[in-house]
Amino acid sequence: MKIQDALLVPALILCLVVAAVAADKPKLSLEDSFNSVDVHAEISPDGTAVAITATRADWDQEIFRSDLWLYRASSGSLIQLTNSGHDSEPRWSPDNRWIAFLSERKSTSAKSSDSDDKTGEKETSQLYLISPSGGEAFAVTSGEEDVHSFAWSADSKKIYFATRTPWTKTQTDDYKKEWKDVLQYRESERGDAIYALEVATALANHDAAPAKETSDAEKEATGTPGAQQVATSPLRVESLVASPNGGQLAFVSNSISQRQEKMDEVEIYTVSLQTNSATPRRVTNNSAQEVAPRWAADSRHIFFTVEIGDVIGPYRDLQPHLYWVDSETGAVEQWSKDFLGTATNYAVSGATVLVAGRLGTEVQIYSATQPSGSPHMLNGWEGTYEDITTAAHSSRIAFIYSALDRPAEVYLAESVDKLQEAQPVTFFNRLFTERALPKGKPYRWKVDDGTTVEGMLVYPPGKFEAKNLPTFVFIHGGPADADGNHFESDWYQWAMLAASNGWLVFEPNYRGSTGYGDKFLMGIVPQIVSRPGKDILEGVDALVKDGVSDGDRLVVGGYSYGGYMTNWLITQTTRFKAAVTGAGAVEHIANWGNDDTTFDDAYFLGGRPWEVPERYHDEAAIFQMEKVRTPTHMVGGADDIRVAVLENYLMEHALTSLGVPNKLLIFPGEGHGLGKNPWHGRIKVREELKWLQKYGGVGAN
Repeated sequence: MKIQDALLVPALILCLVVAAVAADKPKLSLEDSFNSVDVHAEISPDGTAVAITATRADWDQEIFRSDLWLYRASSGSLIQLTNSGHDSEPRWSPDNRWIAFLSERKSTSAKSSDSDDKTGEKETSQLYLISPSGGEAFAVTSGEEDVHSFAWSADSKKIYFATRTPWTKTQTDDYKKEWKDVLQYRESERGDAIYALEVATALANHDAAPAKETSDAEKEATGTPGAQQVATSPLRVESLVASPNGGQLAFVSNSISQRQEKMDEVEIYTVSLQTNSATPRRVTNNSAQEVAPRWAADSRHIFFTVEIGDVIGPYRDLQPHLYWVDSETGAVEQWSKDFLGTATNYAVSGATVLVAGRLGTEVQIYSATQPSGSPHMLNGWEGTYEDITTAAHSSRIAFIYSALDRPAEVYLAESVDKLQEAQPVTFFNRLFTERALPKGKPYRWKVDDGTTVEGMLVYPPGKFEAKNLPTFVFIHGGPADADGNHFESDWYQWAMLAASNGWLVFEPNYRGSTGYGDKFLMGIVPQIVSRPGKDILEGVDALVKDGVSDGDRLVVGGYSYGGYMTNWLITQTTRFKAAVTGAGAVEHIANWGNDDTTFDDAYFLGGRPWEVPERYHDEAAIFQMEKVRTPTHMVGGADDIRVAVLENYLMEHALTSLGVPNKLLIFPGEGHGLGKNPWHGRIKVREELKWLQKYGGVGAN
């Protein structure tokens, strides 16, 4: 035997052993897939610890529990900090002594103004402190108003927080006397106030409770003893951040109702902490929705990304990019203009900016030190990086990482140069490593106008790159989003479960998706469903032609914009044996009026309903519903205003009148996302799988 052959023998044996072990793993079950844990993290300023938010289903209580955990690098220990089930958004004090967070715990100090309230308790989002060294968390704010956002001062001596401007008891009683339970739409809305609370005062309040009596005047003025008003705003205050030099606050405004009807209601403002002015100063003035502001080290520039819109010129949807604005002049500059992809998340570390950038089906970490420079991709693993967080006084970074075959966990790296040496600090999703997970790969095809379109193929376990497979065309929402090499298992993204039930899952990143350039994303305008619809159908044609998919065993589905597309596609072809759709519109006029983001609807269609009525007609599934033959399963949240639940009823009525098999599930108390009761999402997917099996002929484990 040759030496080379001898070396190959143990390698072959190892491969066979690995394959046998993988074959012994059970497939992902419905129960498994709904026991995933969602994680978020923030590293401490000195890099020695990581505060972690873990959200999971509590099936007995019928809620999603959100609790805080702490990882200590020195001992490698992970301990649970809180256990209320309602805790989120942990933020370290700059001196590492405290973790502040928001919690929606029931509190008798937040009395309901409703005289019929028998319990005297009301769930409001209040600000809490906990020491990372141990001890119980305690509330530092109180009152009937939710805390919308908060920030630490640079010296750790104060916490700034924003709430809706409180009413006195007299104001509340007067309103109720005149209006009873009637809501004056818009007229009864009021803006926010920003307060400063000394940490020493908060500690004194905690030590004195419940002995200390607070005057009615003090309660009515702030709701929180010792809090001093810093500024007021006619708008909602979100994403408060304090400058490193302690001289200013910055925040992003939003409409009071949080309905996105006017772009000028979403801007960046600053508040001087060195003057007596209580009036925030507007810094940006554009047609974009700014999010995630952070001060640069110079205490002059403010970084931010844009969720929708454009910082220059009239409204148009671009990919999320990274910008900064000069807080003194208002000049805005985009970082890394030559990067084709999108900025999904970023962190600032001194003069260096780290960006989780989506390019195609991968989300990698890039670094940049100058706005005009090209970003440098760091040497990491293939997959998806999220929630990058840096330490102010350490080279360590923490982040969330996942891939199709690696469930999401929090990782800690010694520096940006050692990403591949990063170690997981949580194991909340270890269950999934004990299951036979699907494998996947990107797939590309050319469409009628010569554009190359990409998507992901997720194969059934043990059938990677097999041919002639039954195929589930699973369409992402947004539309400004994309599917790729990441792990997710919930009611919205359940491709892994579908693959485990025998389907090849095809996730097309159609025109309008992110990660492929602004031109590709804007290609959806003004053909909001017909253009991406062609991209998707031609992708299906390519899969069948290549022998990957069985053309006689095709099904389709999606949620939100994925629901829009599903509703449209079943009017364009009868090739799909079954459809599962959720929270998707079938027309655009009523949806424009009921949607809480009306300006992007008008943008996608090229105008408001009375300006381009023919387009609202031509791009609507309802006017072609007579072509539908596909058995269709529908779901919707009873309180959805992003895509009004009435769209589901409209589609159900149309299909029923046509004699097309259909089923509609309505989830009480849920909005656009099914985030209230975990049973709702589980039932949704359970029934959708049954529907695909019944009419598509595939789906049994």
